[in-house]
Amino acid sequence: MLHCGRFILPLHRPLIMGIVNVTPDSFSDGGRHASTVAGIAHAVRLLEEGADILDVGGESSRPGAQPVGLDEELRRVLPIIEALQGSNVPVSVDTCKTEVMRAAIDAGVDMINDINALQGEGALEAVAGSNVAACLMHRQGTPQTMQLAPRYGDVVADVMSFLDARMAAAQAAGISRERLVVDPGFGFGKLLEHNVTLLSQLDRFQVLGVPLLAGLSRKSMLGQITGLDVDARLIPSVAAAVIAAMKGAKIIRVHDVKASKEALQIVNAIEGCEENNKYE
Repeated sequence: MLHCGRFILPLHRPLIMGIVNVTPDSFSDGGRHASTVAGIAHAVRLLEEGADILDVGGESSRPGAQPVGLDEELRRVLPIIEALQGSNVPVSVDTCKTEVMRAAIDAGVDMINDINALQGEGALEAVAGSNVAACLMHRQGTPQTMQLAPRYGDVVADVMSFLDARMAAAQAAGISRERLVVDPGFGFGKLLEHNVTLLSQLDRFQVLGVPLLAGLSRKSMLGQITGLDVDARLIPSVAAAVIAAMKGAKIIRVHDVKASKEALQIVNAIEGCEENNKYE
């Protein structure tokens, strides 16, 4: 179970987190849903397709992206969060700014999805003083620098060690383990070989004892493997989602909710059969 703001989420199957980018410069759909009206319409569409969680972001974190000012980020995300309060699914905000976290919590958000793993000044305290869940992500460097020359000894061990330390910091600050999610940060300061190793050994992260989020949708690693442009990566994205789910990811963050949901129904059926067969 994941304690997530107004919700307690069962994790007997992977949950689908639909991406709502209200930014003009997202790597995959920049500008398509940047206005409040378009962003809300897109969120409603993802709900109709079966999203279990909606993740609203107002600042692109793609490689090379420039920071967005506080007021602009708030202007982008708060109206979407407020409009989704009656949707009956958890709403997450994708931000690394403590001020945005506080404002989003006040607006009724259920999860903070932070690419900086709550390392910003006051971030731990902001989340600890609420009942929201927190997703702690690993990255090496910043969006401006992270792909220049990332290096690891053992990428899986290094990422796990970082996440374990951030979980300890969160719990020390008063955020219960039942509210924590971890994300290995595919594409955030990682070369193709690092991303492939992380995905192939994703099951190792289960020892951390909290739900694992995997965000692979349309990412450059899929383009490097297939040669496909970002708008043509539906099938590789669904394949990566299936692999992540079968290796233990409990939340799959995607752009294409309908296709991902249909694919994961097969995973759920197979894993359900395997579980039942253990006792026959």
